[in-house]
Amino acid sequence: MSIPTHHPFDFDPTQGFDLDRLRAIRPPEAAPGFDAFWQARYERARGLDPQPRVNASKTSHPNWLVQDITYTSTDKFPIGGWLLLPREGSVKRGLVVGHGYGGRDAPDFDIPVKETALLFPCFRGLSRSRRPPISTDPAWHVLHDIDKPDRYILGGCVEDLWLAASALTRLYPAIAGRIGYSGLSFGGGIGALALAFDKRFDRGHLVVPTFGNMPLWLTLPTVGSGNAVQTYQKTHADVLKTLCLFDAAVAAKRIEAPMLMAVARFDPAVAPPCQFSVANGLAASNQHEIFILDAGHFDYPGEQEQHALLSAKVGRFFGVT
Repeated sequence: MSIPTHHPFDFDPTQGFDLDRLRAIRPPEAAPGFDAFWQARYERARGLDPQPRVNASKTSHPNWLVQDITYTSTDKFPIGGWLLLPREGSVKRGLVVGHGYGGRDAPDFDIPVKETALLFPCFRGLSRSRRPPISTDPAWHVLHDIDKPDRYILGGCVEDLWLAASALTRLYPAIAGRIGYSGLSFGGGIGALALAFDKRFDRGHLVVPTFGNMPLWLTLPTVGSGNAVQTYQKTHADVLKTLCLFDAAVAAKRIEAPMLMAVARFDPAVAPPCQFSVANGLAASNQHEIFILDAGHFDYPGEQEQHALLSAKVGRFFGVT
């Protein structure tokens, strides 16, 4: 297998980095006050009752009981999503599943886990959690309140994830300490920020995570949300002061739970050096595994085979009791 050689973009989605350079890149230093900023937010979020409410869903599946779920996040923001319960066996673990910047229209039924309650929240402003004046367009969503660090939308999304863990443990107290997280792209970056400060998650799986190495993220060509922020920066030169507080690579250095990270060598939407900055930020440990994809956010030969291998690893990773 190899990275794609033909593509329609006017830039190189590898950003000119070979695998050795990608493996060598490291996260930037933490912004002043990074830990205090997030620890205070986490403590406030942990003190809230998410008041989860579940109802039968119109969606059905032979292996899963599908329920619609809502819970209350910070700022009394209503979060909507889906809860899947196994039709066979008891609930012994929990798994919160984040989504990419395209939002989510339905839960994923092919996650290879058993005896697990799966919570699929929609981050604030998106899909089942849409609410004006927040735009559902990623190019505008990523800019929402970017000039106010305490109000920036990414921070609220991290809090939505923390409250998702609270909602699961309210519904199933016995799974406390056995909750995992899986997040793709946008959900990967948000997941790194969340797991760095919430020890209730006992393991995490991040795929092509964004928001890593923000100083670099602002300089590399992309078709993703970074492009909107780069355009914004042209008239707001101080935006990096906010973004440095939301750096997923800096957060990764603080994650203690075992991690299964999937990063891509070629990606037009999330620059590979930024992805690898997140993966390389994890402490050197045999409890972490880095799985390298040929490409992300792009169809490529061998994609199904690579993702089948990754799926098998996911099943083993979250299959622990």
